[in-house]
Amino acid sequence: MMELRGLNARSGWSELSPTPREPVERKARGDTARRPSITDVARLAGFSHQTVSRVLNGHPSVRPVTRARVLAAIEELGYRPNSAARTLASGRSKTLGVVAIDTIHYGPSSTLYGIEQAARNAGYFVSIVSVQALDRMSVRDAIDRLVDQGVEGIAVIAPFVSAQAALDELPEKMPVVAVEGNPEAELSVVTVDQVEGARLATSYLLSLGHETVFHVAGPPEWQEARLRLEGWRQAVAESGAGVPPVVSGDWSARSGYSAGQVLARVPEATAIFVANDQMALGLLLALHERGRAVPDEVSIVGFDDVPEAEFFVPPLTTVRQDFAQVGRAAVELLVEQVEAGSRLARRVVILPELVVRASAGHPKVA
Repeated sequence: MMELRGLNARSGWSELSPTPREPVERKARGDTARRPSITDVARLAGFSHQTVSRVLNGHPSVRPVTRARVLAAIEELGYRPNSAARTLASGRSKTLGVVAIDTIHYGPSSTLYGIEQAARNAGYFVSIVSVQALDRMSVRDAIDRLVDQGVEGIAVIAPFVSAQAALDELPEKMPVVAVEGNPEAELSVVTVDQVEGARLATSYLLSLGHETVFHVAGPPEWQEARLRLEGWRQAVAESGAGVPPVVSGDWSARSGYSAGQVLARVPEATAIFVANDQMALGLLLALHERGRAVPDEVSIVGFDDVPEAEFFVPPLTTVRQDFAQVGRAAVELLVEQVEAGSRLARRVVILPELVVRASAGHPKVA
């Protein structure tokens, strides 16, 4: 609950503050001395310790009415299971490990968030190890740390080409999923169809009547950048248009701005597919400063559909990746392997979606 404390004489805004009722209620119940235990839950619910344990572990034999009463007691007491004790009792940690590159880039960070959410919904904890580089030594060290923690399976967010050598040396019995890894790897892989996403973007620009499509590519050490480059090149070549030279960036808006300064001086560059939205943002600014209007003179399509994309000027047409679906698929593949007790090699390919906004249009007629 919130209570009104009064009016701030300087600003005129009301100040709100939480009413400290929860500590008072806990003190009245005598709960401040210790944390509630599973025995307390059993006593309040009117069932045995074993029944409460079955509810906590999702045992299928528990009747719905029993489960509801136990969950109500847990909620009333504010009980939180002791994960260490549960691991000792069940022999399972219910924890999944994630190896992630230490980056602020939208794709990998959104993938990590999707995995965390999916694992929580599946009843698993997540332990994350961030690495500076996805080379063999770094990934191996991260895997060893997670194995020491008793994780039941490991997801490796592997957007770098160099990660493949490390994935080839993972422990044979450990369930593993490579997320955004090499689709040809001999282990379970979850990936967005980057080639198809690039083809969608490029084909859309060509369908508007542009003679060809230029490309601002991502850094070549990234698997996604290579695949988007491949999809762009395929779509342009199949249309019979000339394939123009590539301008490369490093995913940042600054590198997109630099690319835009180059492409703004190329009259033939009436349509540009940019490998991510951040670089597209920098490109838009460079074109604006050079007096080339978007989309009247130059059409732009990005990739990722970052939350800010619809607020760019103009709103950015882009390719959306469903990171929540990526996370769910990765966790489902891990849990399937955990339950099977062995590593499996499966492929889950998620299709991207073209989101049409206002940054692309028909070419200007001379």
